[in-house]
Amino acid sequence: MKTETQAARLFRRLRWDELDAGYLRHLVTAARDEDLAGLGLCSPPELPGDPSTALTPGAQEVVRARLVARRPCTICGLPVLPLVLAAYGDDARVVPHAAEGDAVARGDCLATLEGVASTLLSAERVLLNFLQKLTGIATLTAVYAAGLANTSSRLLDTRKTTPGWRMLEKYAVATGGGWNHRLGLFDRIMLKDNHLAAGHAVGGGQLAALVRHARAVRPDLLVECEVDALEQIAPVLEAEADVILLDNFSPETLRAALGEIGNLAWTEASGGITLENIGDIAKIGPDFISTGALTHQAAWVDVGLDWET
Repeated sequence: MKTETQAARLFRRLRWDELDAGYLRHLVTAARDEDLAGLGLCSPPELPGDPSTALTPGAQEVVRARLVARRPCTICGLPVLPLVLAAYGDDARVVPHAAEGDAVARGDCLATLEGVASTLLSAERVLLNFLQKLTGIATLTAVYAAGLANTSSRLLDTRKTTPGWRMLEKYAVATGGGWNHRLGLFDRIMLKDNHLAAGHAVGGGQLAALVRHARAVRPDLLVECEVDALEQIAPVLEAEADVILLDNFSPETLRAALGEIGNLAWTEASGGITLENIGDIAKIGPDFISTGALTHQAAWVDVGLDWET
């Protein structure tokens, strides 16, 4: 039976203060060392560093630069900027002029950077890479989330994330107005089609038995089960799965499935979700609509670093 006490375990929005500082420093340091020292190569350069900046006159002067949006977007990633600059030294600072999740216009100043020119020059590409990627995810998420306006459905992300970047990308989804679920394999029993095939759960009895076994072995975790046909719903309900994932259901079949499930389980619609159909799916009324597009189809957003002279 669906209960509100399960809600906090089903979906959440990651906050910046929930991200591990060591994890963030690791990402930033790796990005820096790719640029300066060829991290990832079997034979790194004999002379690491940034010779272009080293040869630039005035590289030790204190300068100011502005981060400027080149197009309308939902900003995300500003808190990572001080971490990037710190990886190149301690002589630069960031003054934000926007907040995480703000919808900004083309030409808006997102932040002002001040520090020694050599630090800003060397850090520029890495700094922009983080900001443009995370802003791209937040911006696309905001567009998808707008399609669910005036409905009860919540927009969920998936585990289709860049290896090593999952928590940052899920944070960007949350910043853009989506919701996070399944941070990893560890936080839910999720019986998808391949789990069912591997467990020989090809009939109603085996399917129900697999769900009951999962509930018995890990009562601390919620159990979600994927179905792709109406006839699979009854055994899953009988076994008291907490969430039923309705995979690639047509609108008509989805409507029938929700009618059968009622309040006996939470419902998640997934598969084939697009900007064109998400609004119509939300109107049918699933509790959740999940799509990997939020992360794997998000285009980077152009943000420029404009030098003040």
